[in-house]
Amino acid sequence: MNLLLLEAADYVAAGQVMLRGRRLKHMLEVQRVDVGDTLRVGQIDGLLGSATVVQLDADQAVLNIQLDQPPPAKLPLTLVMALPRPKMLRRVFQTISAMGVPQLILVNSYRVEKSFWQTPFLEPQAIREQLVLGLEQARDSVLPIVSLEKRLKPFAEDTLPGLARDTLGLVGHPGEYPECPRAVTQPVTLAIGPEGGWIPYEIDLLGQAGLQPVQLGPRILRVETAVTALLARLF
Repeated sequence: MNLLLLEAADYVAAGQVMLRGRRLKHMLEVQRVDVGDTLRVGQIDGLLGSATVVQLDADQAVLNIQLDQPPPAKLPLTLVMALPRPKMLRRVFQTISAMGVPQLILVNSYRVEKSFWQTPFLEPQAIREQLVLGLEQARDSVLPIVSLEKRLKPFAEDTLPGLARDTLGLVGHPGEYPECPRAVTQPVTLAIGPEGGWIPYEIDLLGQAGLQPVQLGPRILRVETAVTALLARLF
């Protein structure tokens, strides 16, 4: 945890918060703080700053806070991703949050098993928990927006063209396609498929919405690896 994130419910007075649970445990066991120590903090969806520990015991910590710094800028990106396997999903949420993705849209695909949509990891609170972990890692405070689209065709026909308009529209897909561009400066709409890639019909569908296929080379990557590799290359 490189940043202590604060919720609205933590406030006990103006400029003062009380913490218990996971964050208190981290303060005691990992950071080993004491009264008078200063920590980096951030308000969820707000500013960053610092906090001074004024009370501390095994049950709770009271901190005086000052928030006066903006969070780091997000990537100029809308990320569309075929729903990964549940065991990968939590890592993906943490990765996109840590890397500064502002918007993630999870979509269906022919190669996405129907059972994936039933995972408890897609519950709003479960998603938020993983996004917060990514923010803590990266010292960011602004939660990405995550939405679910269980029907690819109407999403690609009705919504995606508007999202991709005035952006560089790309589909990460293995094959005989141009190499993924490097160090772009314009906004990007990027679609990443499931393990095994998109099927040809889906590539055509995304192409009609303004997204053109690009590749990273001959190796087939796991979804969470492809996300990191594509974002690092693009930005």
